[in-house]
Amino acid sequence: MSAEAEEAPFQIINVYEDTEEERNQLESPDTATPRCRRQAQDPPGSSEGSPQQPPDSPLLWGLSSVALPTDTVQGEAAESSPSFRPGRDVGQPRTSPSSNDDVLSFLAAIPPIPEDVVVRPRAPRHPLKVSTLQHRKKIYAVAVSSSTRHVYTCGHGYVKVWDERALQGPARSPQALLNFPDDPDIYVHTCKLFPDERTLLTAGLSQRVTLWDLAPVPRIRAQLLTAAHTCMALALSADARVCVTCSRSMVEIWDVQNQIMIRRLQLPLYGLRCVDIVGNKFWTGGEDATVYSWDLRSYQRLQQHQLQHEVLSITHDPSEEWILAGVKMGDLILLHTHRKEKFKVMVEKKYTYHSSIKFASCGSFLVASFDESIHCLATPSLQRLFKIQDPADIVCCDVSSDNQYLVMGSGNTAKVYQLLY
Repeated sequence: MSAEAEEAPFQIINVYEDTEEERNQLESPDTATPRCRRQAQDPPGSSEGSPQQPPDSPLLWGLSSVALPTDTVQGEAAESSPSFRPGRDVGQPRTSPSSNDDVLSFLAAIPPIPEDVVVRPRAPRHPLKVSTLQHRKKIYAVAVSSSTRHVYTCGHGYVKVWDERALQGPARSPQALLNFPDDPDIYVHTCKLFPDERTLLTAGLSQRVTLWDLAPVPRIRAQLLTAAHTCMALALSADARVCVTCSRSMVEIWDVQNQIMIRRLQLPLYGLRCVDIVGNKFWTGGEDATVYSWDLRSYQRLQQHQLQHEVLSITHDPSEEWILAGVKMGDLILLHTHRKEKFKVMVEKKYTYHSSIKFASCGSFLVASFDESIHCLATPSLQRLFKIQDPADIVCCDVSSDNQYLVMGSGNTAKVYQLLY
């Protein structure tokens, strides 16, 4: 903890509301990024020596330092550059600049590319509720597939599979019911779709992690026997080769392709609740209000971030540069995966018990739920695009890989929203 105390304090970023003028500029990141940059550079109470993101790093969050204007950079470079450039013989000046002038005049004659030709990922403006799926029992996990156009709702005893009618309007009954013959009283707490969306991983109040083949007919491919009686969360690597499951004090690492356990770690931690995989690291968070990163090869602890409040959920952005953690005070914590940079995003000003975070595959927005509300935030501006209130606690959520649908589980039902752009 002493090493953590020496780190720079959290920089505060406030989520700002959507206005009509800003909504019209939503598709232009050049207009939204400077606002977030100013907040990140001059947060209230931040220290003068706090670390900043290098200018050449991706601007997913717009947290880097403001770059100098082009003419300023060119001017400084011109003053500091020598009066010649290397030719064929290194060290020999170029005596004739005519060829260089010809190139510059040719480039100047090329017309600029129109703004409407440049393709930028868009963010949704409104959610349209299309259906309510009656699971009949409490829902703990949901998943939505855009390729097969199916919705999966997980709870006590089974997983319900809903076909594409659930994405178009009211669906009275599921297409299939996935039972657990050896575990009829299982509580499915977590599920993950493979990148091809034809395989599903489920785990929960059971000593088995179940691997499902979803096509052509859903069936159990394999069951991985674990030492823990309850799996709180699971994470899947980007290539779907490695899976990490966590219980309250244990982490198990699996070779999913061969269905064998690679390593079991009894961590000296208390109350693990969430896990995620980013590259060659996996990240954990839980009741000790701390986020840790671990090496997937040496299994050594790499980083430790004290967050002051219990960590309810954890995920990473598509660039795998930032870790997002949802904490009990209704905040989102942004942690850089390599540098000692951390930001606190003020989302809900209340004490929360459930949190779920999901990033859109396009990277232009995320959804974060805190108890009865779910927020859609644009990136990098962190503009609140919309907010949905629900009468019951929202325990889980998912966004389809084509960024067209949002599914959230609350109480005994799952609500399906079409995202309008």
